[in-house]
Amino acid sequence: MRTLYHLWLCPFARKVRIVLGEKKLPFELELEKVWERRDEFLALNPAGEVPVLIEAGLDENPPLVIAESTAICEYLEETTPTPELLGNNAQERAEIRRLTAWFDLKFQREVTVNLVDEKVNKRFLGLGAPSSSAIRAGHANIATHLSYIEFLIERRNWLGGESFSMADIAAAAQISSVDYVGDVPWEYFPEAKSWYARVKSRPSMRPILADHIPGIPPPKHYANPDF
Repeated sequence: MRTLYHLWLCPFARKVRIVLGEKKLPFELELEKVWERRDEFLALNPAGEVPVLIEAGLDENPPLVIAESTAICEYLEETTPTPELLGNNAQERAEIRRLTAWFDLKFQREVTVNLVDEKVNKRFLGLGAPSSSAIRAGHANIATHLSYIEFLIERRNWLGGESFSMADIAAAAQISSVDYVGDVPWEYFPEAKSWYARVKSRPSMRPILADHIPGIPPPKHYANPDF
């Protein structure tokens, strides 16, 4: 059995969970409060970060430990190639990887860090009150990213091309985390909202939408595909 160490609103753990769901691979979730810096977890990933995937070993082989979402997702794509999530030719793979990096790096830095980290993660880490300037920056930046999603969807069926791919997964993982704190201005971006409604309707998203952080409930529309 696989075990995935995760944290509630970590978009990178969510990305792996969606990939596992798309490939219909069973797994168990293990909540890891990374701020506790447990020795047992640091032995698995010295970086002290989630996600970490544990694949049970066969026979007498030791378990396989894989850390970092891109490494995990590439491993899952190679070992379980159906459905294809990285495209079926070099051109498609390049574009899907470009967009995956856009959301993993640029969206994370410009939006998620400024909104989710400030509003939620600071609370658990005991780092004080949220920064109002960071939150303002996050609100301004998310509009740019939603506009880019609309630009892509006007020209394609999904973000990376005609098929649902890792690009959609990376984007949905980030956006679902921000949507949990109610900071996605859906009313101004109807095409982005329509795309996300399609993503929310996929079975792989159901566990994500069922997440609840103790003491921090999501907005009413969060789990509703027809929001």
